[in-house]
Amino acid sequence: MTPQHLLTAEHPARTPGTAQPTATTPVDPMAMAERVLAGGTVTREECLALLATPDQEVIGLVHAASRLRRHWFGTSVKLNYLVNLKSGKCQEDCGYCSQRKGSDADVLKYSWLSPEEAIDVARAGMDAGARRVCLVASGRGPTHRDVGRVASIIAGIKAADPDVEICACLGLLTEDQAVELHEAGADAYNHNLNTAESHYADICTTHTYEDRKDTVDHAKQAGMSACSGLIAGMGETDADLVDVVFELRDLGSDSVPVNFLMPFEGTPLAGTHELTPLRCLKILAMVRFVHPATEVRIAGGREDHLRSLQPLGLEIANSIFLGDYLTSEGQAGQADLQMIADAGFVPVGAQAPAERPDETPTVRRRGAGTELAPNV
Repeated sequence: MTPQHLLTAEHPARTPGTAQPTATTPVDPMAMAERVLAGGTVTREECLALLATPDQEVIGLVHAASRLRRHWFGTSVKLNYLVNLKSGKCQEDCGYCSQRKGSDADVLKYSWLSPEEAIDVARAGMDAGARRVCLVASGRGPTHRDVGRVASIIAGIKAADPDVEICACLGLLTEDQAVELHEAGADAYNHNLNTAESHYADICTTHTYEDRKDTVDHAKQAGMSACSGLIAGMGETDADLVDVVFELRDLGSDSVPVNFLMPFEGTPLAGTHELTPLRCLKILAMVRFVHPATEVRIAGGREDHLRSLQPLGLEIANSIFLGDYLTSEGQAGQADLQMIADAGFVPVGAQAPAERPDETPTVRRRGAGTELAPNV
């Protein structure tokens, strides 16, 4: 294990992006999909093989995963909207986080938004089509007063739209806090496992993997839907990725956000760039095979890592965040909606795809026949 204070982008003790043990037998993703559609499951060894898919065969893997996605979710895409209620100044040392203790990342830092401010921000996302609002606050966990603050925000959002789902994400929860949040109207609680237990001490020392599992369990026991996922690209092995995805299945996570590391300057993982668009598609497909009927969400890092292949990600995942994230800007919300429509998908709650924008060709004014440089 790499001690937290020595955590760097190099991770000398581990071999990122490789399976342990190495998968030696190729698999047929379409045959696996047919088995899952018939009620079967996949093995860890098969998932390792999926992650080892040659780049030139990724389109076939996406097609197989899409069979599962479309069987359970059709062409629908669930839109989620984040509201960062309290940003920065966290005392936990999660190495991936721009809000962590000791972070020099140049991100917004502010204390709690007022209920009125939070409700206004949430309404903007709801007006754009979001059907789930995620209320997030930095810190180890909420105080009793914090839970009360969030309860008043939930009440205001539900007054505006009783049908919108509310997911809270406030850190580690006690059993009593989980009950209080659910009674206040929280439909779900997000607390990601992030990585495999064997890798957890490499990315955080101020709380444990068991602490995270306990919080997910408290949320479920209180009656909330469990939202728990992972972050890829933090120096983990293929075996780590498979382990955490199976752990999430065993925990009964109802929605699985798949984040791709955003290596903020000023954090221990700054400069870590292990992912490619094709690698991200392999990870999403592996998650879908393990969680065929579960909401799989492409979360943070979607724009930076999938890049032009974002629409292919929608063939696997059935949920995305709309607009910005906690401390980073995302693709413009209108661009998200247009991407969904162009790929033939429809947001949950919408009656039809978005209308195509009225665009006219841009006349060339550069390159050949002009004094301006060509567009290359």
